[in-house]
Amino acid sequence: MKPISSLRLIGVSDQSYQPTLSHLRAFVSIAEFRHFGMAAARLGVSQSTLSQALAALESGIGVQLIERSTRRVLVTAAGQRLLPHAMATLEAAHRFMAFATGKGESFTGPLRLGLIPTVAPYLLPRLLPLLGDELPELDVHVVEDQTAVLLDRLRTGVVDVAVLALPTETPGMVEIPLFTESFVLVVPAGHELAGRSGQTPKVLDDLPLLLLDEGHCLRDQALDLCRSADARPASGGDTRAASLTTVVQCVAGGLGVTLIPEMAVDVETSRTALGIARFAEPAPGRTLGLVFRSSSIRSEDYERLAPLLRKLRDETVTVRSRGRSSAAAPARP
Repeated sequence: MKPISSLRLIGVSDQSYQPTLSHLRAFVSIAEFRHFGMAAARLGVSQSTLSQALAALESGIGVQLIERSTRRVLVTAAGQRLLPHAMATLEAAHRFMAFATGKGESFTGPLRLGLIPTVAPYLLPRLLPLLGDELPELDVHVVEDQTAVLLDRLRTGVVDVAVLALPTETPGMVEIPLFTESFVLVVPAGHELAGRSGQTPKVLDDLPLLLLDEGHCLRDQALDLCRSADARPASGGDTRAASLTTVVQCVAGGLGVTLIPEMAVDVETSRTALGIARFAEPAPGRTLGLVFRSSSIRSEDYERLAPLLRKLRDETVTVRSRGRSSAAAPARP
């Protein structure tokens, strides 16, 4: 006969067991970091305390949530199903305390914010200070990854809300459009297209177009643009890049041309000599938005982020427009 502890882990739960918030926090933190040391550090407890909390939870509910080996930590299938419920319970407890202490109308507590790599480097330098000013009691944690990974982490509760290119067409998710931004063609300095505007996507015909690695939504958007315009860009060869910065540096080195979103122009073109060409209106581009689980009890909080992000966008557009006007204005005698 198997010992009782073994029976519990294959589905025989302790009917008198009630999970504590500390037990749920242990599970959620381990699931997020996939590392006991990092999870324990986040919670401010020892690894042995963390392990004991997880063991008590698994034994109490009769389900194995985490698989641990010498090389990696995995969330089991049962753990994946239960993780969103554990997250919702912790969110509810936090909301309860917020209302109990008179902070129920304010956006407080931890926020795991996901961003795709073609947004994070350009938005965060302005977003984080703004959140610190507008929502000082918000504890922000940033998760940067590709769209598919972030959507998976949203589903499992590891990420609370994400800034993604829309539409994601993902069941169970709420999408709030934020703004649309244009794509800009980046070319080597001295290229015949440098400084030109009013271009059509057909201009990409036969140009050596450099793209991000597979998995980046910007790659797919660039290819969709070429297909819609019946443009057939030349292959960028064997050049592969995981970031816009690398792609742009390849352009500067004469390896080809690339498309980047408007928000990346100032940062990426300030590091080296490059030229840019702009498309005729309506210019091709992408729509960015906030995405979160429709089941989240913090949906109203996430909706409050949308105006802040639009505010950043509006301020950036205003500053950029003033800069262009100043550059175009003739010098006074």
